[in-house]
Amino acid sequence: MIRDTLAPGARATLAAQAQAPGRPFEQMSAAEARAAFDAGWPLLQLPPDPALAEGPVPMPLGGSAALCWRGSTAPAQGARCILYLHGGGWVVGTPASHAAICQRLAAACQAVVVCPDYRLAPEHRFPAAAEDAIACLGDLPALADQLGISDERIVVAGDSAGGNLAAVAALASSRGRSAPRPRAQLLFYPNADATQTHESYTRFAEGFGLSARTMRWFRDQYAAPEDFDDWRISPLRAELTGAPPAFVALAGADILHDEGRAYAEALSAAGTEVETRLWAGHLHGFLSHCRYDRAAFEAIAAAAQFLDRLDV
Repeated sequence: MIRDTLAPGARATLAAQAQAPGRPFEQMSAAEARAAFDAGWPLLQLPPDPALAEGPVPMPLGGSAALCWRGSTAPAQGARCILYLHGGGWVVGTPASHAAICQRLAAACQAVVVCPDYRLAPEHRFPAAAEDAIACLGDLPALADQLGISDERIVVAGDSAGGNLAAVAALASSRGRSAPRPRAQLLFYPNADATQTHESYTRFAEGFGLSARTMRWFRDQYAAPEDFDDWRISPLRAELTGAPPAFVALAGADILHDEGRAYAEALSAAGTEVETRLWAGHLHGFLSHCRYDRAAFEAIAAAAQFLDRLDV
């Protein structure tokens, strides 16, 4: 059975989730889902470590509120800047729910990490979140002096739906829709195809954390069927020439695995430098499972090494 191949950290995460049973998100309203998510994520994460990064500092970005962290070893001026788009299916999640991820990323990458509170569905449907991500990227150069960052060292990053938004913002810059052009993109188990037709949706449909039914509910809160082929929700269907170098982290036991791999392969075929890393036997969302799963730390360390190798 596939579950027999799960990594120990994934097994521990599933066991912890089973101790706090509740209704699936698709049986809730968006408000109920947000309340359940906010109650649940601290059970899977370690609390942020103040020694890793300064902050968080509230600030405006792209018309949104945002939180900002500075890695403890980031330079005071000319630092690498990472625009981090949080996951949550375009419906749940906040900068606070992803604070530990942002803090570890700031420390590992010696960077300033900015995480905006972009608009969520269903109150704000497609393309609201995508447009917010693009606007936030466009705002960063004007904040260079305030944040002590270099506008030539900007990176976009995100997990799950946030990985989708990071990919979209990177593509928008390559199409001249926003400036600056990021030097790199860090995509952690990203949504890449809203049609949800890849085989991993069948292989991991139930019993591996994020279910196919829940992911379908997330998507349908955000977008209508006529939107599914739009590159701003399905970057796999975009013209990818000119996209910035990409680090793509995949979870092996994840309904999004196949579309994430397909996106990495499509980027490479279009001439983009791509590093694809697979955490076999791990679950979707493992960056947020750091209380139980060491893969959360390994993936961030690998992303930092990718940026160092690019000399961003």
